[in-house]
Amino acid sequence: MNAAPDTKSTAASAPCTSGHLVARRHESPWVSTRRRVASTPPQISRLTLRWFTWYSRRYLRRHFHSLRISHTGLPTENGECPLVIYANHASWWDPLVFLILKHEFFHNYSAFAPIESAMLERYQFFRRLGFFGVQRQTAGGALEFLRTAEAILQSRQNMLVITPQARFADIRERPLKFAPGLGHLATRLKHARFMPFAAEFIFWEERLPEILVRFGSPIDISSPKPPSNSTEWTQLFEQRLAENQDYLAEEVKRRNPKDFRIILKRTTGQSPVYDLWRLCKMSWRGEKFTREHGNK
Repeated sequence: MNAAPDTKSTAASAPCTSGHLVARRHESPWVSTRRRVASTPPQISRLTLRWFTWYSRRYLRRHFHSLRISHTGLPTENGECPLVIYANHASWWDPLVFLILKHEFFHNYSAFAPIESAMLERYQFFRRLGFFGVQRQTAGGALEFLRTAEAILQSRQNMLVITPQARFADIRERPLKFAPGLGHLATRLKHARFMPFAAEFIFWEERLPEILVRFGSPIDISSPKPPSNSTEWTQLFEQRLAENQDYLAEEVKRRNPKDFRIILKRTTGQSPVYDLWRLCKMSWRGEKFTREHGNK
């Protein structure tokens, strides 16, 4: 991806040589001393996923003026390596936003994401979209999450999407604090890339808000000098996401649409009656009519 001030890291990117994952010698304290039993990833219904992606695009267009991605944060992953996207959790809209971005940039991947087990029981439909249940705040739930995540990342064409803050959090919150699961997962994998993702939901000039997003540079866990334990991994991931959020915030504040690529945009107006009146008035004046309030 394009270079940017937040891309420096001691864990440099390196090519993945295999899609098969093994445990590291120094195991996480979450790992059971008993023999590991891999959990089965959910079965994704391609037909259901296509329909829900189509529905999500229409739904977002109804509620937002646009979805835009920073030109300095365009992802370039193409299925060479299993991928973990870890994101800030700004709103209820996050899963729908990422579904659109997955279709746009990660079509070579099958995407999976954890969700609260109780919520998944209420909405069984989500299983067919790649969601799997986790029980938070329990050792058994943590271990089950790690096993399922490992099973998913056995394939180089799978990706895991996670919000490690484990709660809704304001985009300005600093320092970032992650639940320990992401760092523990990194200690259990031999080949994978971890990529930070930042999103903001803000108003510019239109009645409806904008969704502005940015991907950070991936961290390859097979780099020559990786962090030595889960705590150091967690700190690195927190640092990289905070840097990505800060860089996105600077672009958002500039309010320059040239900094972003449009992924989704609705045709806006004030109201049908008001727009018709404006059209007649501007036509009479010989002026060009535009539905949008601003120029962004």
